Amino acid sequence: MTKMKSKVMVILAAVVLAASVAVASAAQPAQQKTMEKVQKELVTLPYFTVFDNLEYEIVGNAVTLSGQVRNPVTRRDAERRIARIEGVDHVINKIEVLPVSGFDDSIRARSYRAVFRSGSLYRYAMGANPSVHIVVKNGHVTLEGVVSNKTDSQLAYMAARGVPGVFSVTNNLRVQSGS
Repeated sequence: MTKMKSKVMVILAAVVLAASVAVASAAQPAQQKTMEKVQKELVTLPYFTVFDNLEYEIVGNAVTLSGQVRNPVTRRDAERRIARIEGVDHVINKIEVLPVSGFDDSIRARSYRAVFRSGSLYRYAMGANPSVHIVVKNGHVTLEGVVSNKTDSQLAYMAARGVPGVFSVTNNLRVQSGS
């Protein structure tokens, strides 16, 4: 089982690296470097979890941050880290801080178990930066991130739909290019 997990992690790392290289090669060299730095800073935030979703857009020397986080510290840290990157002159912070809710916390825990115990979806929760994120706001679940194929996207969606107490599920999972 450990060998299998190791192989899955190596394959997943290679897929993520290949996707990053493909996206990066299309960008201009200076913007490519900025994109890499922004990505690294966001995924290494200390309180960034599977229950947070961070996105960014770079236009010129301005970076617009968006997404949802559970902790206001994550929102502030993201803005501060991005502002320190060489070549970034302006940061627009549109990150939403999710409301504190025990009800949502219980849905998060149940959704996590349901999604990552379905089929072979456990591999998307592995590592320091999982490729699938579960955002819960007022009982509504949104699945964000990247999966290998359409079947995995559908499995995650069906698992989240089956969680008791969930009002709705929005499936924003993207299928990785080339799959």
